[in-house]
Amino acid sequence: METDAPLAPLEDACTIVLLRDGPAGLEALMLERPNHSRTFGGAWVFPGGKVDPADRVDSAGGRLDVFAAAQVAGLRELAEETGQHLSLNDLVWLSQWTPMQHLPRRFRTWFMLAAAASDRVILNREEHDRYSWMSPAEALREHSAQEMTLVPPTWVTLHHLARMESVAQALEQGRSTAPFIYETQLLIPEPWIRPTGHGPAGLLWAGDEAYPGARDPAGARHRLTMTGLPWVFERTV
Repeated sequence: METDAPLAPLEDACTIVLLRDGPAGLEALMLERPNHSRTFGGAWVFPGGKVDPADRVDSAGGRLDVFAAAQVAGLRELAEETGQHLSLNDLVWLSQWTPMQHLPRRFRTWFMLAAAASDRVILNREEHDRYSWMSPAEALREHSAQEMTLVPPTWVTLHHLARMESVAQALEQGRSTAPFIYETQLLIPEPWIRPTGHGPAGLLWAGDEAYPGARDPAGARHRLTMTGLPWVFERTV
């Protein structure tokens, strides 16, 4: 890999983590991508997608800032993929993910929490094969059992939500806590073989002793290790 080569330009995207209170507690809407999809084929994801040029323009023809445009795109994609219609006031900013690795395409993605408008989902069959309302713990268990494919931002988001007992608690914590900013570096740059194919052995974020340029104390951790199942998330404060 050419480590001194320039990174691919960033493209903007937004994900809506749609929540409801199920019979046993908090549930999130998960969508399964088709295996033939160019992005996250076969993975279970939250609704969302990239920011289109029209998302950057307000109703008066003015230019929206990048954060507002991402929110508009997230709401548009949510409606297109699930039939759920929400407003900007319904969104709570949870995190932002920026890949700092050499990838063919790099998406800077904002993750937003929102309470579902209803239990009804009108699935866009051109973009997803199935949907399921799942507790975060259930999704993580299925991933550990190799019954569900998750990508790291989805996994970490579910790991965070697994501590929440209700939609109200998840939204309140989101409103009262600074968003997590994940500028992702590889824990071990060289590829390794795993049952689902090639991938990094882990990911690092600021706050880990091994993060490039870090001045954190020895033993500081902010990483996701993916050398086996279940994946292991570590964060010291």
